Amino acid sequence: MLHDPLFVLAAIACLAVLAVLVFGIGTFGKGGDFNRKYANKIMRLRLLMQFIAIILIVVFVYFSRKGG
Repeated sequence: MLHDPLFVLAAIACLAVLAVLVFGIGTFGKGGDFNRKYANKIMRLRLLMQFIAIILIVVFVYFSRKGG
């Protein structure tokens, strides 16, 4: 499983979602002008990255169950 490139790509996408989430929580906790200016953009980026990660996970599960 670890040698499957699709699995590795899905795992990297999940880690990227985690990184954006932690960054967003950090800026939210700090507050200030940066948070007011970029909070919605960071949230949209997280949602986009979550969508990509979910699609990759679904594709991985589909192909691994199919046997290919």
